[in-house]
Amino acid sequence: MQRLAVQVEDNYIQDFMNYVNNHSNSITISKDKNLEIDPYFSERQKELHQTRNDIKSGNIEMISHESLWGKIKNHLKTIETK
Repeated sequence: MQRLAVQVEDNYIQDFMNYVNNHSNSITISKDKNLEIDPYFSERQKELHQTRNDIKSGNIEMISHESLWGKIKNHLKTIETK
């Protein structure tokens, strides 16, 4: 079995549902729980995969945990002195 995401134009939804009902032995429709929680799940997932690929390929440079927190602490010190 394969899973697909299907986008249906508003004015075609009834025809689409009729088609699905007529072929109900072969087609199952269910809500994606990820999309119920986060309607932008697919877009965020694509972004994360692209970021991961960019990191692996060297297009994006990661900084160390210590470096990040060092920069945050320095920034907080500048804010506190103002």
